[in-house]
Order: sequence, then structure tokens, then C-alpha cells
Amino acid sequence: MLRTFETNYLREVTELSSSLWEFSPNEGEFQGNVYPVWVPCCWENLPDFSAYRGTGSFRKEFEAEGNVRLVFKGVSHTATVLVDGKEVGSHYNAYTPFSVMLKDLEPGVHKLEVIADNRFSEKSALHVPNDYMSYGGISRGVAMEELEGAYIEYIHAVPERTEKGWNVKLAVKVVNLEDAEKIVELQVAVDGLFEITKEVNLKAGEEVLVEETVDAGTPEVWEMDHPVLYTICAVLSDADGAFDDLADRIGFREIKTAGKDILLNGKKLRIKGFCRHEDHPMYGCALPVSAIEQDLQIAKDLGANSIRTSHYPNDEIFLDLCDEQGILVWEENHARGLVLEQMQNPNFEPQAEACIQEMITAHINHPCIIIWGILNECASDTEYGYECYKKQYDLIRKLDTSRPRSSASCRFKTDICFGLPEIVSYNLYPEWYHDTPANEYVPDIYNWVQTGSEGAGKPFLVTEIGAGAIYGYRNQSMCKWTEEYQAKALGDQITAVLDQEGCSGIYIWQFCDVRISNEWFSNRPRTMNNKGIVDEYRRRKLSYDVVKKLYHSYSDFR
Repeated sequence: MLRTFETNYLREVTELSSSLWEFSPNEGEFQGNVYPVWVPCCWENLPDFSAYRGTGSFRKEFEAEGNVRLVFKGVSHTATVLVDGKEVGSHYNAYTPFSVMLKDLEPGVHKLEVIADNRFSEKSALHVPNDYMSYGGISRGVAMEELEGAYIEYIHAVPERTEKGWNVKLAVKVVNLEDAEKIVELQVAVDGLFEITKEVNLKAGEEVLVEETVDAGTPEVWEMDHPVLYTICAVLSDADGAFDDLADRIGFREIKTAGKDILLNGKKLRIKGFCRHEDHPMYGCALPVSAIEQDLQIAKDLGANSIRTSHYPNDEIFLDLCDEQGILVWEENHARGLVLEQMQNPNFEPQAEACIQEMITAHINHPCIIIWGILNECASDTEYGYECYKKQYDLIRKLDTSRPRSSASCRFKTDICFGLPEIVSYNLYPEWYHDTPANEYVPDIYNWVQTGSEGAGKPFLVTEIGAGAIYGYRNQSMCKWTEEYQAKALGDQITAVLDQEGCSGIYIWQFCDVRISNEWFSNRPRTMNNKGIVDEYRRRKLSYDVVKKLYHSYSDFR
């Protein structure tokens, strides 16, 4: 499954995932063995491969001819793509999509091979041993598109509120695959709101970005309790008629900051959220749609209105479901806890910027996304780090001006980057990593931000807070790692944050227990990060009812 709705009606699209492929490990004791596996697939969930670091080949035959585009939603964490034994493309980063173009493919059955690599090395600045698992495999959907002489690569449609209603800033990328000039007609329409037609002159092999601002009138507004979505469809035609199309969905909503407030459609927002990893003991990071939806149902039952995609862009199916259910999303690029030396890796900046570029290009239309985040707990207290943060914030602003930016910091009273984003965010762990009461520590950090940093006067979020508990470990002594202590600590923490005047909300760390990299071990029982409100199987801990009661007692707006 690639999306929750149809994206093409004219273009021939065949899903290659949601089917059996052949998998072979390329190193180790099982090298060369062939296993039938269902893709999407993390090989860590296969027998004998739970701790496998190396490369693995996934193979599948497909039948096609002409111009063929292979679309990969995610391969972990690097991919090399071969067709009929010839390398045709490669990509770095598990969490962003990429495509490979095959021009003038001979008719017949062809052999597709994807070599995935989940090894750590200096070539990889973002995938490093960490407090979450870096899986191996084809972890998201794969599609084959059969194209004519030109096609629509993407539609970007960003709503803007005006005095009389709404405009839509359009940007449609059209690509000519032919070796000759081509004249096409581009038609773009949104569900009865508007329709425009443009003639596009394409030189041989040219890519053209068609941009226009269109009056959309007075559509229904996307709200959390009434998430209205509109379909936008672009169609290409020539003298022989329509031959290519692409559809997406948009929602008319406005997210902005004003002083210390985050405003959703003009109302002061209070975020009640969870940080969530894509992780499940049965599927790794390749969660099927039913498992993703179950997570969202649990989050809603707990009273949450937002999810933070720690620490990477998420599967677009997750975003589709959030669009449909009015769940707000903080989505961030891929970087967690990198120290200065790691940020000085020459691959860091280009890989991080590529992640941002790919994330926003793919996800800009989702109304659920209200904040773009970067560089969780990285070296924001150093001059070199400051330059990295600035470059990445500037890139986001170049790509999208409609959403505020932020980054989750753990540099306590030393962060020098708070002057860059629109929202100041802190990860705090009172009553867990130190014994300071939450009702003392939260005001102390908040007051420093307002008086001792360049974040003064901006909205403030607590983007991580929590305590660990091992499911089933109960003890009246209230010692750490018991369910009783976690429930008590979370009650103190949530109350302190949501009662803090001027604070716009909270993301609890974290939704569920998750596996961590075997190479990264820092006082983590079970080789897991055990701070989930539910365990890895989504079984409730005692803290579940505490969080549910508190989240439901605070409104979504302040």
C-alpha cells in the first residue's frame, strides 16, 4: 500500500510491494541463501537475522517497456538499484523517498534487484548507532510507473488565508522525457474551487516548474475536529488527448506564531502529544497500515492531538491517516544526538540537507504537518553547530514559508540557536535523569528562555519529557523502572508543563517502547528504550490512565 487514496487515473501504476520478493544476505553464515519475503520488510524480523548488519539483496521480476519510473518510499539505510544486472540508481537515508528513471526500456520481463545496506561507517553521517534501531531492508512501498513522453513529477499546493478567503500557491513540476521539443497543456483543478489551464513548452529533456497563485474562494477549513480535505488533480494533454495525471490532497488551514502563541486557524493551540518511533516487534519499522492506525487510535484514546515523528520523516501512509483524522504532526529531518565531532563529518551537511529537501518535496501538501523540525539534541551550543542549524533552517524557509520551524534541544541554558527558529523547544527529564521536582525545573528552564536567551518572546514547547518503566515490573517501593514510579513522574511532569503559563504544549517521550541499536547501549534494560506509555506490543502500563486523565482534562486550545 502506497497511499490511502488514488493518486493516478491515467498514468499506469503498478505496486511492486505488497507482494513476495526473494531476499538473500550478502555476508555471513547464510550468505547466498534465498528466502521468500513479503515487502515491505525489515530483515531483522526474519528468523536468523535479528542482529544482521550488512547488505542484502531483494529481487523481483516485472514486465514493462518504454519509459518506466521506479519509486521507492524507503530503503534502509542505503540502496543500490539494479535492473537486468546493471546499476541504475542509488540513494542514502531510510526515511525519504527516491525514484529511478528507466528510459526506452525494451519490452519483456525484467529483473529488479535492490541491495540494501544497514552498516554504519564514516560515509553515513545520519545513520549511526543510536537510541533507536536502524533497520535493514525495503521498509516502505515500491511502485512502477509507465510513462508517456512527459509526466508530472509533483504538485505543490500551499493554501494562504486572505481577507476575502483563501489563495493557493501552486508549483507543478513537468518533465519532458523525449529528445525533442514538446508542447503540452497542463490543467490543474481542486474539487470545484478552481480550474486553470496552462500551455507548457518543454525543450528536449527539460524540467519546467509551473507556478501560479490561484484564488480558491471560501472553502471549508481543515480543523482537528473537522479535517476537510480537497483533492487537487493535474492533467497533461497534447494533440492526442490527456495522457498523464497526478492527484494529491490538501487542507485549508493556517498555522502561524504570534508572540508566545502558536495559532491554528487563529486560535491559541495547546499541543498534547507523543513522540513516536516507527517500530514494532513484529514488523520493525515496516509497519502495515493496520498497525499504524492502531497506534493513532491509542493516541487519540489517550487524549493526544499531535505526534512528533522522532527522529526522521515518516511513512506517507501515516501522514495520510493524520490528515484524515485531524491529528497534528511535527515532522523532522533525520538527526538525533549528534555531537560536534559527528556534525563535522563532511557527509553530515549534504546528507542532512538532502533529507530536508526530500522530506518537504514529498510532504508539503499534508495539512496535518504544522511544524518542520531539525537536529534533535545536536551541538546547538557550539559556533560550528550554529552554522549548521542556520543553513538547515534557511533551506526549510526556502522550500516552505507556511509553517514554523523548531528543533528539540537538550543544551540546558547553553543553547545559542534559539534566535533562528520561530518556536523554542526543550527536552526535559526532571524526576528521571535528575531528582529536581518537575514543578521547579520546568519554570526554571522556561524563565531562562524568556530572560537569558534569544528565544525570549517566542512560543515554547516541551518536546520530550518522561520516565522509564518495564512492563509488568511493579513494586510499592516506587523505585525507578517500576510502572508505579513512571505513572507518578508523568503525572508530575505533565501537570508542570501544561500549567506553565506561556507554554504551548508537550510531547511525551514516548508513545511505545522501542528497540535500540545493539551497538548503542546506555543503561537501557532489555536493549530497549522503555519510556513508552505502552510497551512494544502496545500493552498498557499504569501510566496510561494517568496520561489519559490529564490529557483529557486540558482543552486543545488555550
